[in-house]
Amino acid sequence: MSINRLWLWLRAFRVEQWTKNGVVMLAWFFSVADASQREIVRGWESFLLAFAMAGAFSLVSSAFYLLNDVSDFEDDRLHPIKRFRPIASELISRIDAVRAALILFAIGFAYPALIVIILPSRATAFAMMLAYTVMQCLYTGFFKRFAYLDVATLSIGFVLRAVAGAAIISAYISPWLLVCTFTLSLFLALCKRKNEREIAKASREVLRRYHPRTLASLIYLTAFASFGEYLAYTLTSRMGQRFPFLWMTSLFVLFGISRYLHLTWTKGDVGRPERVLLSDKVLWFAIIGYGASSVLAVAISR
Repeated sequence: MSINRLWLWLRAFRVEQWTKNGVVMLAWFFSVADASQREIVRGWESFLLAFAMAGAFSLVSSAFYLLNDVSDFEDDRLHPIKRFRPIASELISRIDAVRAALILFAIGFAYPALIVIILPSRATAFAMMLAYTVMQCLYTGFFKRFAYLDVATLSIGFVLRAVAGAAIISAYISPWLLVCTFTLSLFLALCKRKNEREIAKASREVLRRYHPRTLASLIYLTAFASFGEYLAYTLTSRMGQRFPFLWMTSLFVLFGISRYLHLTWTKGDVGRPERVLLSDKVLWFAIIGYGASSVLAVAISR
């Protein structure tokens, strides 16, 4: 396979969106400073288990990207940006895309299946990936045609990823974090729908079913809810009680959400959130500030 052909397939896999599967690492990340879970995250084993699970989700999600592109072939050809995707532009045939998707499914499921055989207590991780797969099948074949239900389905997928990340290392994850994961991903998905509705309303029937005022109201509601839920986590969870200054990190969460709202209403490229997160310098400041304040909160408490 030539370099150009390989690059074409990587574009079809949407590897830039693999960053979304970083949510699988949430439980590991928040367990590092938790004394009650220190034994779980000691050494590299738990990190590698969670990281490999994130990789497995990346392969399975790429399989669904291929199937979605095959399913949306005609609609994507009417979209000003999506028409340049490898499948929509017929640089990759639809039958080859389906074959590649089946291979990605097989490889992606091999890891959690192997873990279940070796460590039966981690079966919940496999169950979450199976649930994610079933839900994505329903999305591809049915849910994506219904306004609001489509973004809710995608957001539930992030919660399943987070639970799988906790299950694979047998770690505890706060319900507050799971709720926040859902609302924050719902916020990003709604912002994406607003952008798509403005630039390519004719490309998909479902975009015409989103009422502008309802969409705007839900964007603000999920933004405020995401911040409020995270703040509640820092103040009331076991982690928050152990580290009283953890609330400082919520300031950067608020700053990041506010910046994203600004981009949404000033025609930023929120239709591709993975690119915004990687390219916007202000959002990078929020991410770096969040990381630094997290380390500071732990250091002060110790």
